[in-house]
Amino acid sequence: MEQRLTEDLGFGITRIDAGYVKPGFACFYLLESAGQFAVIETGTVHSVDMLEQVLQARDISRDQIRYVIPTHVHLDHAGGAGLMIQRFPEAQLLVHQRGARHLVDPSKLVAASRQVYGDSLFEQLYGEIVPVPVQRVTEVADGESFQFGERILLFRDTPGHADHHFCVWDEISQGWFSGDVFGTSYRWFRTPGGDFSMPATTPSQFRPEALKASLAVLAERNPQRIYLTHFCELRYSTQLQASLLEQIDDYLTLARQYEANPEYLETAIVDYSLGRVQALNPGQDMSFMREHFFPDAQLNAKGLIVWLQKESA
Repeated sequence: MEQRLTEDLGFGITRIDAGYVKPGFACFYLLESAGQFAVIETGTVHSVDMLEQVLQARDISRDQIRYVIPTHVHLDHAGGAGLMIQRFPEAQLLVHQRGARHLVDPSKLVAASRQVYGDSLFEQLYGEIVPVPVQRVTEVADGESFQFGERILLFRDTPGHADHHFCVWDEISQGWFSGDVFGTSYRWFRTPGGDFSMPATTPSQFRPEALKASLAVLAERNPQRIYLTHFCELRYSTQLQASLLEQIDDYLTLARQYEANPEYLETAIVDYSLGRVQALNPGQDMSFMREHFFPDAQLNAKGLIVWLQKESA
């Protein structure tokens, strides 16, 4: 069970697969310091049992969990927050000021998601979303720090993917828990010629200039590593940072190009992403990667169309 679900990343950090969509698609993190623990990201309600299996296997009691910390309130990042708070009696939820109310009363989140996915798929993906009692919620402002054990976590407001998004800096590992700000880089995006990370421009709060500014905030710390939700640890480099910035600008060009035919935008993003991966791997046939880009390309295209509609309103 431990080997399948988890990975020890060093620095007292364990990656746990969230069991969302398919293995290797989304994860969350268990951090330890002096016998106290924090959970960064939550997965969905279906992820909570996986966490409890890990705790039991490692003889960690529920009351050793001090903080539950979703980077933002999209349900693949925060859907399990209420159930975790319910099961971990000493834990406090740390959440962005703009997102707190949606976890205290998740009815709007649930209704919007049900409209997108339909009831059957929503239940399969997310289950029953548990509200968080308001007295267990701490709203976090930009620049605040919180300590558990001997570990201090710094929170920075990082909009662009969502207005209710923060990233979490861990001094011990010299790493950012980046949510969706540093894009998505699944295991199958780690190619022989180098790592590839794909921007996350999903609906409905994509704001390109804010996202680029948030990437600059991450770069200020000269991080050694990025802990992605989609998926796992990624070695930080200025090349990856520059690639994301270029892709954001190129996405805007593609969106304007296909504004009259939005159904083609998804394919254009896939073709574009494949071209970038091919450039990392000259002389190798990377066409097998094409299918790997479609899930994110579909969401990214929808987000770009919403952005275009707002721009033209």
